[in-house]
Amino acid sequence: MTDILAARNRPALAAFATANVLLAFDYDGTLAPIAAAPERARLPATTRRLLTTVAHHYPCVVISGRRLDDVVKRLEGIPIWYVFGNFGHEPAPHGHRPPTRVVDWARRLTERLPTHRGLVIEEKAYSVTIHYRHVSDKRRALAAIEDAVSDLPDARPIGGTQALTLLPRGGPDKGVALQQARRLFHCDRALYIGDDDTDEDAFRSAPPERLLSIRVGNARTSAARFRLKRQADIDRLLRTLLALRRSGADRGR
Repeated sequence: MTDILAARNRPALAAFATANVLLAFDYDGTLAPIAAAPERARLPATTRRLLTTVAHHYPCVVISGRRLDDVVKRLEGIPIWYVFGNFGHEPAPHGHRPPTRVVDWARRLTERLPTHRGLVIEEKAYSVTIHYRHVSDKRRALAAIEDAVSDLPDARPIGGTQALTLLPRGGPDKGVALQQARRLFHCDRALYIGDDDTDEDAFRSAPPERLLSIRVGNARTSAARFRLKRQADIDRLLRTLLALRRSGADRGR
């Protein structure tokens, strides 16, 4: 992966920015810096202002692993066109109830992982995320987590930033949500940016001519075509997208 903001990649970014394109963002680690505790993750003021302006020029969606009500609250005041929570499971179709097995996973994990100080099991109705950021021996904790989830029925484990998430097998994911949003807003292309393994479904959801995929940081392997060196560069990317959109509009006059 090469830096999307490098001069040699400007034409590729411009081709999407001036097209009928949907912009889609993860929240934690992408729009907002990773925080010591998930509840402390907030949009910096500059990012909030830029994203507000970007959303007036592009159709924009956010696809987060957080509960829908949580991420919507954090985006309050920004004219985001659509927000997905729980890795694309929310908003749920009318009449659709959360799978009961997710609550069972959380209960069984609480029984199996009681001795790791700093470990947090977050049950979110449609998914479970096990956070081990504050565990002192992370290697030992991760080994125990992987063992504990190995026989949970219908659970699909996905790694994250010092966390492991369980999703129901065969259900929605960020890739499904991204393509659903692209169709909803009648966009020919999409640009998606995320920061960890839970975003790989989105990176793989369309061919390169339809999807410009960007991963934050230096991942060893990723389906993303490009990277953003660090989360703090999100403001530079938003400014660049605005400049390209405006220049494209000027040329069209």
